[in-house]
Formats: sequence, C-alpha cells, structure tokens
Amino acid sequence: MYVSNLGFNVTGDHLKKLFSAYGEVVSATVINDRETNRSRGFGFVEMSSEEAAKEAIAALNNKEVEGRAMSVSVAREREKRPPRNNW
Repeated sequence: MYVSNLGFNVTGDHLKKLFSAYGEVVSATVINDRETNRSRGFGFVEMSSEEAAKEAIAALNNKEVEGRAMSVSVAREREKRPPRNNW
C-alpha cells in the first residue's frame, strides 16, 4: 500500500504498529530524502494478505496521525523512466 501525507516524525515502526491492528505487516517503510535523511512524507506498507490490506485501507484512509490526515491506497508499479544524464 502507498501511504502519503505523513507527519515528518512518523517512522516505519509507527506504520507497522498502526497497520498491525488489521493483520500481519510484512514490511513498513517511510521514504527519506537522500541528502537530508528527513522523511519525504510518504511510505509503503506490505501486508500478508489482500483481505488485511483492504481492511487497513478502509479503516486508515483519511485517519489523522500526528495532526495530518494520512492517505492510504493500493500502490501502483513504478513507471519506467529513461536514465538521467548527470553531466
């Protein structure tokens, strides 16, 4: 699942604890900026079953966490991009 609009203090452990109420969490990751190591405000959660994921989406989408209404949806495959030329 794709989780966005996260507060900057939310960690993968926070997400795991929050989502585990709806089933087994396989992984929970918050994406950090490469240069500052600060949260980019989004992350991904993988659950052990599709049923648990659907239940978590229904329960947690728009739930307020640390003062922000987080958005939870089914993650899409990353689009292929042409390689970047960093000259």
